[in-house]
Amino acid sequence: MEEASVAATETMEASSYRVKFDRENFLELINIAKPKIIYRRKNMYFFAFDGFVMYCDQCKENDFSQRILDAIEFSNYQWTK
Repeated sequence: MEEASVAATETMEASSYRVKFDRENFLELINIAKPKIIYRRKNMYFFAFDGFVMYCDQCKENDFSQRILDAIEFSNYQWTK
């Protein structure tokens, strides 16, 4: 249940803008942001920070000490009903 709470909080803080990083800079950003959860969709890892979705497609699961949750979809579009 705590994971859902963290995810909901991060979602509220994130805009629809995405920022892509190379592996080295993404791992450095993780050390700065200290996310509790990293999300994964296929080979893409991402988390919300500073109002943006930060992501990288060059990482491997063993690059992270955080818990990794698999996402069903990673979309370029804002949420609509």
